[in-house]
Amino acid sequence: MKPVSPLAPASFPVLPAIKGAEFAAVEAGVRYQNRKDVMLVRLAPGTVMAGAFTRSSTRSGCVRDCQAKLATKVPAGAGAAIIVNSGNSNAFTGKVGDEAVAAVTSAVAEALGVPASRVFSSSTGVIGEPLPYERITAKVPDLAAALTEDAVEMAAQAIMTTDTFPKGAAATVQGEGGVIHISGIAKGSGMIAPDMATMLVYIFTDAKISQTALQKMVSRAVGPTFNSITVDSDTSTSDTLLVAATGQSDAAEVKGAVAKAFEVALQGVMRDLALQVVRDGEGATKLVEVRVTGAASDEDAAKVAFSIANSPLVKTAVAGQDPNWGRIVAAVGKSGAQADRDRLTIRFGDILVAQNGWRNPDYQEELGATYMQGQELLFHVDLGLGSAKRSVWTCDLTSRYIEINADYRS
Repeated sequence: MKPVSPLAPASFPVLPAIKGAEFAAVEAGVRYQNRKDVMLVRLAPGTVMAGAFTRSSTRSGCVRDCQAKLATKVPAGAGAAIIVNSGNSNAFTGKVGDEAVAAVTSAVAEALGVPASRVFSSSTGVIGEPLPYERITAKVPDLAAALTEDAVEMAAQAIMTTDTFPKGAAATVQGEGGVIHISGIAKGSGMIAPDMATMLVYIFTDAKISQTALQKMVSRAVGPTFNSITVDSDTSTSDTLLVAATGQSDAAEVKGAVAKAFEVALQGVMRDLALQVVRDGEGATKLVEVRVTGAASDEDAAKVAFSIANSPLVKTAVAGQDPNWGRIVAAVGKSGAQADRDRLTIRFGDILVAQNGWRNPDYQEELGATYMQGQELLFHVDLGLGSAKRSVWTCDLTSRYIEINADYRS
């Protein structure tokens, strides 16, 4: 058993059932033994889908297939399905990988009576190894028979790889004539860096909403959530975010003020899941927010934030509880963003560490050392050059990260 991250939530949250979404999970032995490793979701007729994906040039066959299907005109009244396996990413596997995607999605389409063009698949795990898809297709009848609205936690467990806990988040919105529910699950622990979506994420809602409106909301919410986290600066070949709206709520179609509230709630679920991924960063013991303000441009704010958040020197200092603020100074300097030494301000939480080109004369190293002992830290850098800002979340870099990744395929 892997030790659970010390930053993990106390328990998996209670997620509201989403009318029109059913879940199942089974053990198929794709790579792991004695654990569920394939999950299936059946979505009601009329469900609309939106998504975002990795921009990696070596993205997997599943990602390319999902992208193509989202761009295809939806048959009137068609249902949909999502099938996900862990243990093998089916990435960089050539035509054999494409054939595996077709075989799996076709098997699900036949079992559930939905068009193959509406079956979305994801695979996560080792890159470059052919997917033993026959193990998955053989289990599709069992998955179809086990579908139920209340198995979402089991589905979250089935998509885990190096994760130490299943990830879930939820929200409700008062619509016109009824309540709108949102439930989401995710997996992610390592190979996490912004390029959308930096993980696998599946979010379900019973909202009545057009595909166009849903896609716009998802695209807007990506930046401050999944594209604002980093564990190790590495982007996966399989990153996928899919959002399904079944339209089964009693509430009227999402419009006007309700649409604004729904978008806020959706972004909140996405942010919650994104931060859970950082909390489960491989070997992580601390969650760190890097908050950059006063930048000359949004681009510069992002450059500085990610330069700090991805710095091995900063991350190892955090792991060692060393308040070495000089490493933050160095990360700002190498970022390529406009910066002025004499306008720079650095804070650990509320502690003013440096300003006006020098250490704050009232700063005491003991205060910084005590602050670094906390599990959740804030590094606030103000560049003093403008009004642009960006927050990014990361974690520390420990010897456990090396152990996990050195032995990943062993």
